[in-house]
Order: sequence, then structure tokens, then C-alpha cells
Amino acid sequence: MKIEIKINNKKIKTESGKTVLEVALENKIDIPALCYHPDLKIKGSCRLCLIQVKGKKNLTTSCSTKVVSGMEVLTETSEIERARKINLELLFSQHREECFDCVWDSNCELLRLAKKYNVEINRFKDRKTKYPVYRFGNALEFDSSKCIDCGNCVEVCHNQGVDFLETKERGHLFQVVPSKKKDKDCIYCGQCVTHCPAGAFEAVGEYEGIEESLNKKDKVVVFQFAPSIRTIIKEGQIVAGLKKLGVDKVFDTCVGADFTTTSEAEEVVERIKSGKNLPILTSCCPSWVKYVEQNYPEFIPNLSTTRSPQVILGGLIKTYWAEKEGIDPKKIFVVSIMPCVSKKFEIERPQLKISGMKAVDYVLTTREFQRLLKRHNIDLETLKPEKTDLGFGDPSGAGIIYGASGGVMESAFRTAYEKLTNEKLKDVEFKQVRGMKGVKEVEIKIKGEKKKIAVINGLGNAKKLIDDIKSGKRGGYTCIEVMACPGGCIGGGGQPLPTSEEIRSQRASSLYQRDKKEKIRKAHENPIVKKVYEKLAHEVLHTSYNKKGKGTVKKI
Repeated sequence: MKIEIKINNKKIKTESGKTVLEVALENKIDIPALCYHPDLKIKGSCRLCLIQVKGKKNLTTSCSTKVVSGMEVLTETSEIERARKINLELLFSQHREECFDCVWDSNCELLRLAKKYNVEINRFKDRKTKYPVYRFGNALEFDSSKCIDCGNCVEVCHNQGVDFLETKERGHLFQVVPSKKKDKDCIYCGQCVTHCPAGAFEAVGEYEGIEESLNKKDKVVVFQFAPSIRTIIKEGQIVAGLKKLGVDKVFDTCVGADFTTTSEAEEVVERIKSGKNLPILTSCCPSWVKYVEQNYPEFIPNLSTTRSPQVILGGLIKTYWAEKEGIDPKKIFVVSIMPCVSKKFEIERPQLKISGMKAVDYVLTTREFQRLLKRHNIDLETLKPEKTDLGFGDPSGAGIIYGASGGVMESAFRTAYEKLTNEKLKDVEFKQVRGMKGVKEVEIKIKGEKKKIAVINGLGNAKKLIDDIKSGKRGGYTCIEVMACPGGCIGGGGQPLPTSEEIRSQRASSLYQRDKKEKIRKAHENPIVKKVYEKLAHEVLHTSYNKKGKGTVKKI
């Protein structure tokens, strides 16, 4: 129902049921709100979004105040400013500043508000200076001395069905800590990073190893970049920036996705015909794979054995391309730019080695790549766009849409349909599997038979589905795609901040628009796939899995 309210004496028409903060944000009215995130529940813990509602004596939080017809709201008064300033000073007392090395970089809301309200950052002594830094495996770090106790990380970890982060009492205070329970472990999805307003979480950095290799004359440095990276930076600028850094060759991971799709489609066909290990579960998301290995080992045989796009392309670089160019593969140093934190974990899996070598040597997140360019004073806007190097050619549209939820399933069925029917697929778009919905279930007719597929957005939804399959409440699926991060890789833990469903939707849309422009939109029709696929060794295309115990957590 439409209602009218006033904010700062301005009449605004809006829907009943919304909060004052939501209406203000929609109308570009600045109300500070650190603990607020559109993906999460309202907490009102930071106490910065205070407003004055006419008729009420005390200030109230706009994030928890619902609009009512005729409501009059003020967002900036001397009383509000004084309260916000005090609350900010208290927040800074529990947040150790390390601005030079923060995931929020120059986009920090805390610093913006400190400047706006003329806050004395160090008015109160930091009370968390002795709080520890935790390292989760080789992928994530949590600096608890920067935590402002908003609870966002604990909530999103719970929503993911992981519950690795917990809140514990520490004297008269509370502290976020990693769980010591044997059945709780981090799966490195990085959603704690994307939902933390204070930069307490970050990916494990790898600048030094990369820069050291860039400076070695006996190394051939090859970079690849994932589909989702082009939703942040244009491809031509990515390549130009890397060349400016001194990188020898730049390839597109979307080509690796075409190989993954072709192999995975063959697996789908084989399992449909044999009726074994169905439903087939996608395996290109390392957080999802780790989640299955830890929590549902009985479903390990259902995982596709096909390697992820970055690993397949890394393997191709160190086999096919190395032989073609006459380069010793041991001298090739492969770096992936990924939207994902858990890709750092993935490349260390021993099952993914090629002739004893890692297929990919280092992983940079999108954020790290941007900061690496900044560190070297490279302004992408001033560079002339460049194309990726010859060697693998351009990807198909199917490889490009891998970055969005449903993209892997859509890509696979474009190929699997033709392999099952021996007919050309005219309409290649499976729009039913697209979008931000948590669970998308679709039935597709192939040769008169219905194939039930599911596309799962976020691990929490995956947990519910797998539990329902185990209990018999659901079943009959042929394929299930799972992406740990909301929206798929475009919403990954390594992507720039902030993120929201609206931002993720825009990123996904840009991938589908690019797919539409491609002449080749099926992975198996990519010329490089047609040329070398049948000649590839099993170790380039496939892998294996095993039940996982609890990973390492170190205090550093």
C-alpha cells in the first residue's frame, strides 16, 4: 500500500512495511548505518542510523523503525549529530586502525563518517589491541582487534549453513571466535569478508610471491582472469594493466570454462545412460566441494570429477601450450585473478597437480588485483585496451556466463542436450535457471523425457536441499548446481565491496549481455576445444575427492 511520509520536510511516497532507512537509501538521503546490510537481519547494534521521529521523545534507529502514513522524520539535528559522534568514537575504541592494508581501501565508511562528524578517532584507547589474528587455512584471515561486534559475520556464516564463527563472552564483553567444535569448519567462501563493515576479514595476501616472480628473468609469467572479473573491469583494461605490470602472457579463464563444460556435459550424458551416481553435483565451486567432503561424504561419488575452469586452463598452459611454445613447464608461473577466496585453497589440493606441478601457482582476488595495480601506480583509464594473447583464442558465450548463478548448468545443458539428442539446439538460453532466487527447480524435456534440475544459490540453501534428499522429502534430480556465494561467483568473497543483491544482479546481467553478442555460444563448438579436447590427458580434465577433517586455524 502506498503511503506518504516526510523526511527532512520533504514529502516522499513509499510502500508501507519498509523501514525509514530503506526509504532514505532509495531517495539518496544519507543516513549512516554500519551494521546494516540488505542481505541480513536488522540489528541496530552500531547506533549510527539514529533519527528523530516527530511525536517521540527519544532518538530511534532508522533501520528498525517502520514507516507509517503521515510520519515526519529528521535525519540531521544537533542532538542526532552529538549522539552519532559519541557512538562513532566508541566504535573506534574497539577497532584497531590499519587503513593502509584494508579491504575497504579508500571506500571506508568509518573514515567517511569520522570526517563528516569531525570525530576524534583516538579519543578513547583501543580496547582490543591484544585480540588475536586468526588464519583459516591458506585462504582467510580474521583480525579480531578490528571487529566492531556488529554480528554480521556470525549471521552470514549461519545463513551459509556453516556456523564456524561464534560469539563468546570475554569478561563483560563479547568476542567473535572460530568454533572449536570438530564438526564445524570454515569452507573459505569469504562471505564474512563481504558482509563485514570494518575490514576485520580479508583474504590471505600474496603480493610478495607474485612480484618476486615478475622480476625473475627465468620465469614465464602467465595470468588468467575469471568470467566475473569482467563485471568489475573491462577485459581490454585487465589485459593492458597486466601487460603494464610486466606479465608475459594473458589468457581468459572462460576458455577453461568451455573445457569444463564439455567434460561435465559428457559426465551428465554418461550418468544419465548408466543411471549411476545421480544426481550429478557440480564441482567448480571449491567451497561447495569442501562442504560436501566435510559434511556429506556419502555424496562425494555424486560430485562431477571435472576440474574447475582455472585448474583446467592452468593444466593446459603447463602441458599443451608449453609443448606448443617449446617452454619448460617448470619455468611457467601461472596466476589466476579470481572473484573467489576459496580458489586459494583449491590450488593447493594435491589431486590437482599436473606431473607433480601445481596447475596454478597463485591466486589473486579481484580486490587484490586492483590494489596490486594501485601499488604500481597503474591507472587503467589511461591505458589503451589490449586483447588476450594468442594460444587459446576467444571463449564461447557459454564460458562467459559461468560467473552467474545458473551459468554452469545453462552452459552444460547447451552441450549435453546436443550430445543426448544428436540435434542442434536452436534456443540456447535456459532463462529458468537464471536470477538471484535461492533455489531454482526446472524440468527440461530431452527426447520426450523430463530431466529435473536444481540450481542452488548459497550454501544454506544447499544444506536444506541435501538434507531433504537424504530424508526422502525431495528427489528425482538429474543435476544440481551449487554456488556457495549468493548470486554465484559475481558475488564471491574476493569481489570489490560493498555488495548487495542489486549489485549482484547488475553484474550477472552484464555477463548475459556479453553472451548474447558472441558468435559461438556453445562450449563444445569453441575451435580450441574441438582441436585439442580428445587429445587431453585424464589428469588435465579430471580429479578425485576425499572425506575431509577439520582444517587448520592458526593465531598469528
